[in-house]
Amino acid sequence: MSDVAISVESLSKRYIIGHRHSKQDGIRHVIENTIRAPLQWLRKRTDQKNSEREEFWAVKDLSFEINRGEVVGIIGRNGAGKSTLLKLLSRITEPTSGRIQIDGRVASLLEVGTGFHPELTGRENIFLNGAILGMSRVEIRRKFDEIVAFSEVERFLDTPVKRYSSGMYVRLAFAVAAHLEPEILIVDEVLAVGDAQFQKKCLGKIQDVSANQGRTVLFVSHQIDSVTRLCKKTLWLNQGKLHQFGPADAVCHSYLSLDSIAGAKRHWPDQRKAPGNEWVRLESVEASSEQSTTDGFPINKRVFIKATYTVLQRGKVFVPNMHFFAEDGTLIFISHDWFSGWKNTPRPAGRYETCFTIPANFLSEGRVSVKLAISTYRPFQVHFEEPDVVAFTVVEAEDGETSRGDYAGHLPGIVRPIIPIATRVL
Repeated sequence: MSDVAISVESLSKRYIIGHRHSKQDGIRHVIENTIRAPLQWLRKRTDQKNSEREEFWAVKDLSFEINRGEVVGIIGRNGAGKSTLLKLLSRITEPTSGRIQIDGRVASLLEVGTGFHPELTGRENIFLNGAILGMSRVEIRRKFDEIVAFSEVERFLDTPVKRYSSGMYVRLAFAVAAHLEPEILIVDEVLAVGDAQFQKKCLGKIQDVSANQGRTVLFVSHQIDSVTRLCKKTLWLNQGKLHQFGPADAVCHSYLSLDSIAGAKRHWPDQRKAPGNEWVRLESVEASSEQSTTDGFPINKRVFIKATYTVLQRGKVFVPNMHFFAEDGTLIFISHDWFSGWKNTPRPAGRYETCFTIPANFLSEGRVSVKLAISTYRPFQVHFEEPDVVAFTVVEAEDGETSRGDYAGHLPGIVRPIIPIATRVL
């Protein structure tokens, strides 16, 4: 038996994007112009239709091999092609060109609800998913109790899954995918929907599946610390192309340290391409400091992160929240405007600016990347998340008024606050 579980050669996926520019597409306008000059109108519409079609290559000329039993991380910015690649490997969509060869059964967890029938109960969906994987009812029954215990949805097992919360959906979906013994397990960023305790349990299960059971795992995540902890190899996609594939530590370090990933300022002049949805769109994000040097932001000066965004329609309370990550991908902290009263009133359409202030002498030295999300909390909805939206480097202050004091060696840690300390003679 070959050691290669997944072989990809010159894989590409193209989409055709349509654009509408004319406001004169109403039925009355079409009829009038067709009557007046039918041939001219037909010719104009054909030319316009062709000009409004744009090719977009979500994945372009990918080639790589993944061996049996390997855990491989897939990283890259939003729009890099990660989800498209997983859909191609899962046979959800067909490639435009290239070849995929997979040796073994594949279970995929790509988004909330994938593979579940909303009208069926949790119990029925477990058996349905097992059948899709080619398992007999006897095999499914043998794993049934483990799946239910892991998912923690015993009380709702005979409830149609359309009534599940997103967290319940993910718990059951992951439990099914991980326990029904696929040779290859594909997991997208969907685990971020679950709570922290369940995420930890899922990561432990992935380690068990690979290390003890010899199964192959593909794991997509923006949490780089999870990728380096779980994966021996990492595949880095950039604009649909393979940027780097190799040892996880080396690839993740290159990804985090590359200045082009995020600078101190980002702007989206074309709002149609900006992060967001029909409710809200991001316009710009900028990181600045009370005092900047050529090397970065001094550790003993405040840092400001300013986000400008457009509310497109009234009806929701939009709460920007920022996630700050250390150079190795460790989450430092999350902050949002929850206490000022802003969360109580839906805002009218218009442009808004939110500024986050990080105190002086709080962050440690090193590069800090920021993920920006805008959410509504009642009911909860994430309108968009933009990883690596900006990044900046915190450097030691020249005047020495920091928690370092007179110590000249390396100071580990992701924060370095100056905190009140009192010493007295007893």
